[in-house]
Amino acid sequence: METLLSITTKASRFLYAIPMAVFGLFHFMSGPDMAEKVPIPGGIFWVYLTGAALIAAAVSIMIRKKDQLAGLLLGIMLLIFALSIHLPGVLEGGDQAMRDSMPMFLKDTALAGAAWLIASQGNK
Repeated sequence: METLLSITTKASRFLYAIPMAVFGLFHFMSGPDMAEKVPIPGGIFWVYLTGAALIAAAVSIMIRKKDQLAGLLLGIMLLIFALSIHLPGVLEGGDQAMRDSMPMFLKDTALAGAAWLIASQGNK
């Protein structure tokens, strides 16, 4: 019989992975709009690449294949988003930055930490 901790651990993987897959789909559905926010050349390419990476990481976490690698790389990608896309907006200051950039910065930072937690669990 599975323990409550085992059941919640399995559920938490799905509760984390499903939004990652949805975020990945959003990258494909809103690519041109998102491309304007990419801080490096080749905007639309990076939007679609990160969309595919989000979906791949979500699938990996759900099916428990290469989930340590997926969690590690997903965490790195999310931290890069936080630092390169959202932190500059936070540093601009002002009320608008607090409403727009700060929540996204905190979200991506927290999601990066959760991805690394998943990576640390491995195939347990």
